[in-house]
Amino acid sequence: MNSMMLFLFAVIAGFVLLVWGANRFVTGASATARNLGVSPLIIGLTIVGFGTSAPEMLIAGIASWEGAPGIAIGNALGSNISNIALVLGTTALITPLVVHSDTMKREFPILLIIMLLTLLLLSDGQLGHWDGVLLILGMGIMIFWVVNLGLRTRRTDPIQKEFSEEIPEKMPMKIAIMWLLMGLVILLVSSRIVVWGATGIATAFGISDLIIGLTIIAIGTSLPELAASIVSAMKGEHDIAIGNIIGSNMFNLLGVLALPGLIHPSLVEDVVLTRDFTVMILLTIALYAMSYGFGNSKGRITRFEGATLLSAFVGYLVYLYFSAVH
Repeated sequence: MNSMMLFLFAVIAGFVLLVWGANRFVTGASATARNLGVSPLIIGLTIVGFGTSAPEMLIAGIASWEGAPGIAIGNALGSNISNIALVLGTTALITPLVVHSDTMKREFPILLIIMLLTLLLLSDGQLGHWDGVLLILGMGIMIFWVVNLGLRTRRTDPIQKEFSEEIPEKMPMKIAIMWLLMGLVILLVSSRIVVWGATGIATAFGISDLIIGLTIIAIGTSLPELAASIVSAMKGEHDIAIGNIIGSNMFNLLGVLALPGLIHPSLVEDVVLTRDFTVMILLTIALYAMSYGFGNSKGRITRFEGATLLSAFVGYLVYLYFSAVH
């Protein structure tokens, strides 16, 4: 019992440090880039998107290195499900989201394409070295495409103004670098603590690494997205709230899922493709339909739709519970 409490405390403390470290990392990296003359739009589309996925990437890397690729795979897919159903569901419940960014609307189809290509790679039941290489290459292509699209639409896309207001403008370079390095160190240490605690819980209860990755780890690593989306929505920066989720989900599929393939190739359980991938794709399509605004210039995620997303997330967790029990 004492060891279980220690594992649980490690997971909770690790997540708290993860959220704080990710925030410091993004602040330091964004301020450093801005001091070097990088456009706020480029910073927002790259550094901010990567920063919110940094916890997932570090946990996936450490878990794979320690021989638990199931945690990494579950984390990648579970975080995407949590980002849409939990994060955006909660955010829309607090304040309805209006989506009027052309960039965001164009990124939805790309996210769907990435999901289908990833599903194709895993359809043979394996996540190997070459799969990891292809996913990493895909991440590079995705970043290039997103930045290029953002530059082409920066004059008309309202997200440019939102990013400009959010990114630190007058932070001294020494302070920016200090936060950048401190955030990175805290991310590394806290990720190791979370993996140790989660692995201990899985062993104690006889639960698979995959289920732990899909639930405890996925929800915990979605906390930075939850905080960022709620804060952005309360400020009226709805495009950033949606954009953070889309960018994070792209990074999760390409960057996070690549790590177990590169570090610890393994078999992929059939249920990952039939259950988890299906839920993720259906939620993404639902979000696309809510946000697109068919026939209008603006899409809107209402409180009712937010409650629907949250209900879907609770239903998914209940299903996972009964799957684990049986």
